[in-house]
Amino acid sequence: MRKLIKKIVPRFVLTIYQDYRSKKRSELYAGNGVFCPLCNSNFKEFAPFGSTKRENAQCPKCGSLERHRLLWKYLNEKTNLFNDTKVRLLHFAPEKSFYDVFSKSQNIEYVPCDLYPKKYTYNGKVKTIKVDITKIPFEENFFDVVLCNHVLEHILDDRLAMSELYRVMKKGAWGIFQVPIDYERDNTYEDSSISTPKEREEAFGQSDHVRIYGKDYKNRLEEVGFNVKEDDYINSFSSDELFKFGLMKSELIYYCRK
Repeated sequence: MRKLIKKIVPRFVLTIYQDYRSKKRSELYAGNGVFCPLCNSNFKEFAPFGSTKRENAQCPKCGSLERHRLLWKYLNEKTNLFNDTKVRLLHFAPEKSFYDVFSKSQNIEYVPCDLYPKKYTYNGKVKTIKVDITKIPFEENFFDVVLCNHVLEHILDDRLAMSELYRVMKKGAWGIFQVPIDYERDNTYEDSSISTPKEREEAFGQSDHVRIYGKDYKNRLEEVGFNVKEDDYINSFSSDELFKFGLMKSELIYYCRK
């Protein structure tokens, strides 16, 4: 239904509706119990989100989730992305809360992309371009930074995608490639014979997922050449801070260098 609405309704109308909805949700959650570092907003709590509702999860204003806020804080506190150095950034499946910042940053040459770019109805000056992650249309050693957040679990040949990410990054460049991981599993579970949306939802937890990553995710990245730091940055937050920023205690950051 959402895809149909986006095809029928003009983009500017969708934008007006989304802004109105965001304003109303912000009013509903008005308060000072939590803080979203992406849109610099305070609320009594974050809104529930997910098929199995997670409490304190979604920002009422910018729509950020736990993983987005963790990544945002990591980018600001643990990387050089926002210093004065010019960087060329490739961003797969660009979340609006990140797009709004990256597309306006003076030091970032921003390239947002997706296999289906028309679904990104953003009003910024930077256009989201069509890119197949298994066949990235850029030369070797081209990007300084690559962000790929919850994309690889949708890709049948994720090793080819990882190889492509490695290829287009400059030597010394870095990327962050987050995926949902079941840390109770030693090995990633995948089965190419499971192909229908219903079967995939039953097997992998979501109709458009093609695997459940296990603790071997780091090894898969290393196999294509990355130097991977499995960063437990999340442990630097107190329990009060985890609630304040709406973060998930279990999420690690996969910081990859070429």
